[in-house]
Amino acid sequence: MNYSHAFHAGNFADVMKHIVLARLVEYLKKKDSAFRVIDTHAGIGRYDLTGEIAKRSPEWVDGVGRLLRTPLPQKAQALVEPYLNVIRELNPGGGVEIYPGSPLLVRKLFRPQDRLSALELHPEYAKRLGILFEGDVQVRVIHLDGWLALNAHVPPKEKRGLVLVDPPFEEKGEFDRMVDGLVKAHKKFAGGIYALWYPLKDTRAVHDFVSALHGTGIPKMLRAEVSIRPASNPPRLHGSGLILVNPPFTLEGELRILLPALAQLLGDPGLGRHKLEWIRGEA
Repeated sequence: MNYSHAFHAGNFADVMKHIVLARLVEYLKKKDSAFRVIDTHAGIGRYDLTGEIAKRSPEWVDGVGRLLRTPLPQKAQALVEPYLNVIRELNPGGGVEIYPGSPLLVRKLFRPQDRLSALELHPEYAKRLGILFEGDVQVRVIHLDGWLALNAHVPPKEKRGLVLVDPPFEEKGEFDRMVDGLVKAHKKFAGGIYALWYPLKDTRAVHDFVSALHGTGIPKMLRAEVSIRPASNPPRLHGSGLILVNPPFTLEGELRILLPALAQLLGDPGLGRHKLEWIRGEA
């Protein structure tokens, strides 16, 4: 699978992932002490939905575009406001021409004491990311393989934070790398929050991934998924998933409101589904 962010920015998978990411950042802000977000596969950070690449595959129309056109039920709508406020700030004229990648989204939600480590291996993407955050003392852009960050960049000096692992799934073995990376990182930063994104496409691969996660013995792992259509043969992207390790105690309740609302809004008519279950509970 090729999940290059430039082609798919703002689609249903981004919407689900980024709304949950915003909820995690909002939770971390409840304490006065600083925290750090480590984004292991940061991309370019900012996407022009009017550009040639986005026009070739305008998936954002049925993603963030649909969310802007159709309000969610009241409780769900309140939960997506931090995410939508960033969209509105970047698009003061209304609509959406600029879409924030995960590093820009979290940066817009920060307080003065919070910090971001944004890692990107692709040299051109890393260069563009560096230009985007040039002079920003709260952001450190690092040209590095994000898989290495799961061992080399934890724990953060703040001792509080979130690690987002959102690989492009362009190469085989990404699910295995994710499991191995989580195990290494968790040994060094057991109290951190981890958000691992994965595509719903190959149902066998996802089943094996979840089984492998269970086998690690790491406690407090929550699985959240939104599907916009049933799985198909030949396989195509039909949903978006997140594994949340050490999720805030408020998040499960929020997801029970958000996920069904997003599945109904973003799914094909009558076909949207969601899943929320614990892979492992408390130790």
